[in-house]
Amino acid sequence: MSTFTPASRVSRIKVSPSSAAAARARDLKAAGRDIIDMTVGEPDFDTPDNVKAAAHAAIDRGETKYTAVNGTPALRKAIIGDFQRRLGLDYAENEICVGGGAKQILFLALMASVENGAEVIVPAPYWVSYPDMVIANDGTPVIVPCPQEQGFKLTPEALEAVITPKTRWLILNAPSNPTGAAYTRSELEALGDVLLRHPHVFVLSDDIYDQVWFRDEPMTTLAAAVPALKDRILLTNGVSKSYAMTGWRIGYAAGPAPLIAAINKLQSQMSSCPSSISQAAAAYALSADQAFVRDSVSVYKERRDYACARLNAIPGLSCSVPDGAFYLFPNCAGVIGRTTPEGKGIETDLDFVLYLLDGVGVAALQGAAYGLSPYFRLSIATSMEAIEAACDRIEKAVADLR
Repeated sequence: MSTFTPASRVSRIKVSPSSAAAARARDLKAAGRDIIDMTVGEPDFDTPDNVKAAAHAAIDRGETKYTAVNGTPALRKAIIGDFQRRLGLDYAENEICVGGGAKQILFLALMASVENGAEVIVPAPYWVSYPDMVIANDGTPVIVPCPQEQGFKLTPEALEAVITPKTRWLILNAPSNPTGAAYTRSELEALGDVLLRHPHVFVLSDDIYDQVWFRDEPMTTLAAAVPALKDRILLTNGVSKSYAMTGWRIGYAAGPAPLIAAINKLQSQMSSCPSSISQAAAAYALSADQAFVRDSVSVYKERRDYACARLNAIPGLSCSVPDGAFYLFPNCAGVIGRTTPEGKGIETDLDFVLYLLDGVGVAALQGAAYGLSPYFRLSIATSMEAIEAACDRIEKAVADLR
C-alpha cells in the first residue's frame, strides 16, 4: 500500500499554535474538565441583528450566485468608503481585493510576491501565522525582537539594521495580536523615513483590529501617516473582529493595482470568490451606523482595565496596558524558576501555561508561540464573569508556586 507524502511546503510549517490550543481546551471541556478558555481570538458577541437581516434580504433578492473575483460592486464601494471616512485614504476599485478572510488575503499577497528565499521582516511578538505563511511561500522570515521596554514595537534603528537587497516585505500589525500595542503617528513617520530610503521594500499592513481602539488619540495607519508610501502598502482588514463576523469569512485589502491584480489572478484559480451572502452582509456592516463597534469597544475596554489591574496585582506577573485589540500579554518572568505544588519546575512560559491548564483549568498561550518569552497571551473576548474567574484561578496558581 502506498503512503501519502505531503509536499515540502506542508512539512516545513506547523499547525497554528492558537488553533491547537483552542482545540485542546475544547477536548478537555468535552472530557468533563472545568476549563476557562482564554485562547480564542473571536468576539463573544453575536453578529449584529441588522447585519444578519441584511444577509437574509440578500438571499430574498436572489443574490446567491458567483460574484466577481474581487467582490461585488456594493462591497468594493463600502470598503472604499470606509477607508476614506475613517482614514482619509482614497482608493480606486482596481485597488481593492476581497477574499475569504483577511488571513487568505495575507497568504495570497505573499504567494503573489515571495519566492526563492526572499526576506520578510516580522517584528516579534508576532501573530503566530506570519512566519509560517512566509515559509510556505518559499520565503525567509526575518524575526526582529521588539522587547517590552520599547512597547513591543519596531524601532527605526531595528528596521534599518535588517533591511537587505533581498527584503521584499515588512509586516506591521497594529493594534497587535498578541500585545495590543499600536504605533503613534510620529512613530509611523519615523518608520516611514527608513522605508522611503529603501524603495524595494513593501509593507503588509495588517489592520484587522484597528477599530478595537482604546486610546484617546485617533487611530492611524502607515499609509495615512506617510502618504508617499501608499503605493507600496497593502492595507489589509476585514469584518471578523470589529463586527463579530468571524464565521462569515470576509477580508479585504487595498493597495497598488499590479499587486491587487496578482492577488485576484491567484484567487480566480483558488476559490473564485467569497460567499455572495457574506459579501452583502459585510457591505451593510461597513456602511451602516457603527453603534455596535462603539458599544463593543467600550465593553472590551472595561474588561481590559479590570484584567490588567488584577494581573498587575499578582506578585510575579506584570501586564502592559494594550492600546487596542482584545488580548493581554502578561510578563511571567517572576514565576520562572519556581516549582509547582507537584514538584515540577517552571522553566519556560510553556511550562507556566501548561501549569495553568492542568492545575487550575485556565487555557492560555505561551509567549514563545509569538516569538517572545517569557510571556503568555490571554484573550479578553469573553465574558467579564469568565475573566474574573480566570484571574482568581491565575492568582491562586501563582500563590501556590514554591
